[in-house]
Amino acid sequence: MALAFVALLVIGTFSAAAGLFGGGVDAKNRALGLAKGAVPARYQALVQKWGNLCPELTPALLAAQLYQESGWNPRAQSHAAAQGIAQFIPGTWATHGIDGDGDGDRDVWDPADAIPSAASYDCAMAKYVSKAPGDPTSNMLAAYNAGPYAVIKYGGVPPYKETQNYVKVIQTLEKSFARPVGRVDPSRQAAGAIEFAQKRIGTPYLWGGNGTPEHGGRFDCSGLTQAAYRTVDIELPRVANDQYNAGPHPSREELLPGDLVFFSDDLTNSRAIRHVGIYVGGGYMINAPRPGAVIRFDKIDTPDYFGATRVTEEGAKSLPTLPPEA
Repeated sequence: MALAFVALLVIGTFSAAAGLFGGGVDAKNRALGLAKGAVPARYQALVQKWGNLCPELTPALLAAQLYQESGWNPRAQSHAAAQGIAQFIPGTWATHGIDGDGDGDRDVWDPADAIPSAASYDCAMAKYVSKAPGDPTSNMLAAYNAGPYAVIKYGGVPPYKETQNYVKVIQTLEKSFARPVGRVDPSRQAAGAIEFAQKRIGTPYLWGGNGTPEHGGRFDCSGLTQAAYRTVDIELPRVANDQYNAGPHPSREELLPGDLVFFSDDLTNSRAIRHVGIYVGGGYMINAPRPGAVIRFDKIDTPDYFGATRVTEEGAKSLPTLPPEA
């Protein structure tokens, strides 16, 4: 009965979406807005304002950099002495740090200074390399990573593996922070992830469960979604709030089977997400809900529904290993 239910939902929803492949957002039509809750509420106004500082930058791109650097942790500190939410090293901060909030000091640990400084530094790099051929935003990111003289020397993104990867990662992560300006392409791996999950229906929940033999094949919510996508060669992070950034965010009306759906008691902050399931169509998901329950179908339309992510292989690969929360 359960398998037939899933089959009807999946076939019906994918039939309706059959014409969507290839219909994603034009790369040149870059969204200026932020996806709901993608940036923690206390930083959203700063990112929205300063992310429009120059044409090469968007709020979503600035958000992607901050997330990649610190995971929104204003007390983050690396082994290389990079500090704060934007991970400035002391020498760069001394030159490029600004008093973003106008309180008379430049504090690398204060997001009200560090976020404007990150945007200002991006735009300074863009200006330095403005005459280099190629995509201005890619050149800006390359200059941020490798220095402007490398971009000028090579006439664009230099042939450094680290820099090329940095440019790709940030521009991929940008999609997970941007409010889509068009339809989001369907996932080509969704059916495999759903097939894995539906075969676990009725399995008892286990907090911290990864489905391994020592866990008796049991899962918690994010363990189930991670294992489901692993079967289609996509490696998701272990925690639900990190899984949220593994791709773009379709609206409720645009959900398709295989999308991850998220739930939170704070609808303004993706870092507060506490639950995730796999959408199967018709307003239902497969999820591992809580201790004492089993993996099952549940409706997604509840007051704590946060949003959804259409997982992509590139998106998952771009997710950083975040520093511990302060």
